[in-house]
Amino acid sequence: MSPGLPESEYDVLRHTIASRGTTRMVLFPVVMIAWAALALIVLTFGDAPIASLYPLAVLVGGFEAVHSLHVGVERIGRYLQVYYESPEAGPRWENTVMAVGPALPGGGIDPLFTVVFACATFINIIPTLALQPRATDTELGVIGVLHLALVIRIVRARGAAARQRAVELETFRA
Repeated sequence: MSPGLPESEYDVLRHTIASRGTTRMVLFPVVMIAWAALALIVLTFGDAPIASLYPLAVLVGGFEAVHSLHVGVERIGRYLQVYYESPEAGPRWENTVMAVGPALPGGGIDPLFTVVFACATFINIIPTLALQPRATDTELGVIGVLHLALVIRIVRARGAAARQRAVELETFRA
């Protein structure tokens, strides 16, 4: 570990990584269950196509929470890597993780659950199309644009997350 940096800070930051990672893993199924329940309620009892925006809001909030937890964990990891890990001594967790990550061709994980969130977003349009009375063209346009905005956000967040480690590692080293 670098001289002058307290070991307690390292311990607290490793604990923060662990707790945020656990929170993300618990939050995801909770969000999916809440979204599915709300979407079913809207499909069953909804009387306006615009009601599909309620479950969409759950998806948006859930994705943003998962994304912020992941970004924070990665940022703390790069900080620990630069300020606490050294090739000679000390912990090597972050350096080891970065070395192993690229060796998983096609077997990598999706820490943001982007495929599931995008699929749920597309499925969320079903109540709009199924509810009576039918949505007007204006309503369909607004609902479609809002769903598309979430899909674009998901795709952009996935790209940013893929670049985050390298970018923040260089930033901390500078």
